[in-house]
Amino acid sequence: MKVGWLIAGGAAVIVALVLALLFSGAAGPRQLGDPGPLTRWGLPTAKALNNISVAAVIGSLVFAVMILPRRVSPTHRRSDAGKPGEEHPAFSAVMTLASVAAVSWTLSAVGVLLFTYSDAAGLPLSSDPGYTEGLASYLTDFDTGRAWLSTVMIAAVVATMTFGARSSGWLALTGILSLIGLMPMALIGHSSSGDDHYAAINSIALHLVGVCLWIGGITVLAVIGGRLGSLTPSVLRRFSALAGFAFILVVFSGVINASLRIDNLGQLGSEWGLLVTFKTIATLLLGGIGLMHRQWIIPQLGGGTGSLTGGQLSARRVLWQLIAVELLIMGAVSGVAVALARTAPPVSDEIAPDASPARILTGYELPPELTGARWLTEWRFDWLWVTFAAVVAVAYISGVVKLRRRGDTWSLLRLTCWLIGLALLTYITSGPLAVYGMVLFSSHMVGHMALTMVVPLFLVLGAPVTLALKALTPRGDGSRGIREWILVIVHSRASALVTHPLFAAANFAGSIVIFYYSPLFGFAMREHVGHELMYVHFLITGYIFVLSMLGSDPVPRRAPYPLRILLLFATMAFHAFFGVALMGSTSLLQASWFGNMGRDWGPSALEDQQLGGALTWGIGEIPTLLVAIGVAIMWSRDDARESKRTDRAADRNNNADLTAYNNMFASLAERDNRRGPGTPGPGKPAPSQKPDRPGARE
Repeated sequence: MKVGWLIAGGAAVIVALVLALLFSGAAGPRQLGDPGPLTRWGLPTAKALNNISVAAVIGSLVFAVMILPRRVSPTHRRSDAGKPGEEHPAFSAVMTLASVAAVSWTLSAVGVLLFTYSDAAGLPLSSDPGYTEGLASYLTDFDTGRAWLSTVMIAAVVATMTFGARSSGWLALTGILSLIGLMPMALIGHSSSGDDHYAAINSIALHLVGVCLWIGGITVLAVIGGRLGSLTPSVLRRFSALAGFAFILVVFSGVINASLRIDNLGQLGSEWGLLVTFKTIATLLLGGIGLMHRQWIIPQLGGGTGSLTGGQLSARRVLWQLIAVELLIMGAVSGVAVALARTAPPVSDEIAPDASPARILTGYELPPELTGARWLTEWRFDWLWVTFAAVVAVAYISGVVKLRRRGDTWSLLRLTCWLIGLALLTYITSGPLAVYGMVLFSSHMVGHMALTMVVPLFLVLGAPVTLALKALTPRGDGSRGIREWILVIVHSRASALVTHPLFAAANFAGSIVIFYYSPLFGFAMREHVGHELMYVHFLITGYIFVLSMLGSDPVPRRAPYPLRILLLFATMAFHAFFGVALMGSTSLLQASWFGNMGRDWGPSALEDQQLGGALTWGIGEIPTLLVAIGVAIMWSRDDARESKRTDRAADRNNNADLTAYNNMFASLAERDNRRGPGTPGPGKPAPSQKPDRPGARE
């Protein structure tokens, strides 16, 4: 373990934090409600420790789940790897780091929680009963208090799991939970209010994910560098690809978030702007170092087996020196980032006292009246889904290019369907349907039905899983990459359950009623997390249903064609019933939301809801009917293929099956002839005998 490097990186965090706080004045005493120097300096210090800890946790779990093998493989030829079958020393070191960092994350989150209340209340830390009661109220009644309490609980669970979990499945769940632990951090602070707060929250969430993958990965490399042995080149190549993605994510999300905090470029000269400029320059410098790793150093490391040449030894030495430099720069950037979060941005985050009802409810001003042209012009980018669409589009195209370079073919129609599906997904989540779906129930229902019926149809026809399995190279060192995890998921019990035709159809049809006639609808409209989860649920539910009907990607079980047709018509009837129920409804769903929007154009809220029911009926039937036609065509083609197969088999064996069938009847006839016309067959009474009848008289 490069202990000195970690200490140097921690020192860089503290030095940069202190200098940035002094520069911005964020740690200075307040004239009113000053919590004291302990809180003023303790809060940013605890936040810095919290940020570094959660990054180390996420980085460690990513390495354990997707980069490192758990056990020593016979292909590991170096003696420093240990005996085949034993736990790899690099994996052991990573899990130790994950446990230590998770405990640190939990304790630092507790510190942030306590200091945050002290700072918000303007009171020094105290054990007085009144102070304790105020703290309890803060944890239950205020968003910031609830967010940090959630972080503490998630961190504690992650810490517990890192001590006990060792299987890949449980470690993957632990890693997902640690990523969820970033959400409370994204929902508070400068991102929780102000103009376009949804974009601010999404951009900071993406930023946190990118930073944790990047900083956490560099921290892991510093810890396990001497334990990789023959894995060094392959591990560095895998992390280099991940770091490149993280770099793009950090820069992209940072630019978006910064643009929301300023009105003009001149404001970059403020204390807040100068700190952002320092972060940007340092991030670009780190990106340049990462490019050196990928283009110059890693290719010189060779395959990692056998004795090392002088050039390889020199490349390894430079590699670890650059990693040490990266740790120092990242430490400085982390310290500045904490100070930046304590510095007020040029654009105020506060909502005006005379804000309109739509601004108070949705966070945005009421959009103009919906006209034909505005179905194309009104956009509000949801950066989570824009990022998702861009990433999977690039990945799909890269897979197609890789196949064609290898000499394999891939259908242009599949590629087109995939890109059309992603374009529609972006339109639904960021275009007019998203803008007006916040204020018009009818627009919301159009977006819902398109997201769960139209988009999945194109995505399923793209066959992304089949492409991934063909394009990705299998690993031979015992670790699990994307291809291995796809196979694990496809063959898992959970996949067998959710893709079962009956379950998929019931979930597809039934969840619409559960969602709209329960508090889930209100949660999705009022809370940003609920809104994004709503999109996820609609998309995945529709994708699984369409996949079970006509997809070509592998699934554990497919229904016979008659059952598919039956299920499709059943869902059509269910959507029709739901749409008709909305059309005839006289009570408003989520009246406190759609009824209090202050809208002075368009139909009334109830009339708009009834219109939404009609659109639900119409939009739900057409895609389902198209899927039914597709299933019928597949059924017909499958029967034709089966007939051809049977005919070819008959030609090969001279109709052996038909001959055997005819011979069976010929032998039965010959046996009956030998018995004679009066001989009873097996199980039949002789003609002179009468079968017993209940109650027959003798």
